[in-house]
Amino acid sequence: MGRVINLKRGPNITKMKGILTTTRMAALAFGLAVSTPLIAHAQPGYQPTKSNLEARKTFRDRGFGIFLHWGLYSMFAQGEWYMTNANLNHAEYAKSAAAFYPAQFDAAKWVAAIKASGAGYLTITSRHHEGFSLWDTKYSDYNIVKATPFKRDILAELRDECRKQGLGFHIYYSLLDWTRDDYYPIGRTGRGTGRTTHGEWKTYDAFMNAQLKELVQDYGADAIWFDGEWDQDENPGFDWHYDKMYAGIHALNPACLIGNNHHGEVHEGEDFQMFERDVPGANTAGLSGQSISKLPIETCQTMNGMWGYKIIDQNYKSDTTLIRLLVETAGRNANLLLNIGPEASGVLPAMAIDRLEKIGRWMKTNGVTVKDGVREGCIPPQEWGVTTQKGKTLYLHILSWKSRMLSLPLTDRVQRVVSFDTQRPIPYTQTKAGLTLTFDKAPHELNAIDYIVEITLK
Repeated sequence: MGRVINLKRGPNITKMKGILTTTRMAALAFGLAVSTPLIAHAQPGYQPTKSNLEARKTFRDRGFGIFLHWGLYSMFAQGEWYMTNANLNHAEYAKSAAAFYPAQFDAAKWVAAIKASGAGYLTITSRHHEGFSLWDTKYSDYNIVKATPFKRDILAELRDECRKQGLGFHIYYSLLDWTRDDYYPIGRTGRGTGRTTHGEWKTYDAFMNAQLKELVQDYGADAIWFDGEWDQDENPGFDWHYDKMYAGIHALNPACLIGNNHHGEVHEGEDFQMFERDVPGANTAGLSGQSISKLPIETCQTMNGMWGYKIIDQNYKSDTTLIRLLVETAGRNANLLLNIGPEASGVLPAMAIDRLEKIGRWMKTNGVTVKDGVREGCIPPQEWGVTTQKGKTLYLHILSWKSRMLSLPLTDRVQRVVSFDTQRPIPYTQTKAGLTLTFDKAPHELNAIDYIVEITLK
């Protein structure tokens, strides 16, 4: 596996030094220091540009995205954390690249299926914690073009199709790496993967920023989706140099949005906030206890239980559950990023395609109530559901109300109340205390997934 051993410092140090020299040069282009990091957590004094603010609005207007977790781990069909969960030696794991040949991968089909679901963008894992890159990076031979017989640039093909079919193209990038010796100090994961030589963080720092320059400048990422800060939570004072990293990205493309799945408060320099496996304001998974910022918000969730493909995980959420998740997210002024773990062959799992199609059918009729300029409604989330709003049009998404009457804390004057799907008037009375609607049947009998009421305000 001579083509891949230069992914770490040690076995091929001469080649690695050449790479590090190049990464130092790239780091300088980012304005990065390559000395020992000092404590810093932000891009000081960050002021988003007009193009960045416009990109944030576009991001929110799209409302719904699809997450794709794909890498060598797909071959093992045990999920994206297989290397660390099974304590696999990273050099042995890397040999699997020689067998990675996703013959059925078709970027056009992937993007078309995602677009048909009503999603407005996709986010693809360019490099997960396993350290393998899904693009033809100049800074590591451990990538899809140089280390596999497939020799096709996955990111480039997906980017081109997203541009062609009108989807936003977002790129996930792991801050941690279970293969490199210069990812040091080692974090709380990947401790059994066989890294023995303590490298220097400054070379890893330079490597990351060189790759990020490629992703922003050469691959045209609309957004960078960071993950892995939490890996260093056992090393107090550890610093990722976000001030220089974020500034470097924004210098290359001010409109490129930056988000970071650190499970904490927003760092200065970030353009959108993330929540994992929970709608904003909830913390059932224990990953989203942070307060809600004023930035655009995105919450990521799996279709089944895993992010990466796991052959035994066929416990997919129902289309009803997923549609309601999309609605509940929109009602909290956030985007939903719904994950799929593609198979090693290059196809999207049949169950995932089924869910995309069913969500797409719902979105064709009801998508105008959750995206394209729609924001959270003037009534906050209630026990019965949520509201969304665009201008003077308020949408009630009734998800669990069992009665034929619904009282709302709405004091704005109402001009019209109708059922969204039939446009039939719904009887109502309005007083200073609020608005009361009366239905012919209980809303759950009218529509079991999401009964939508359209209210026009004066």
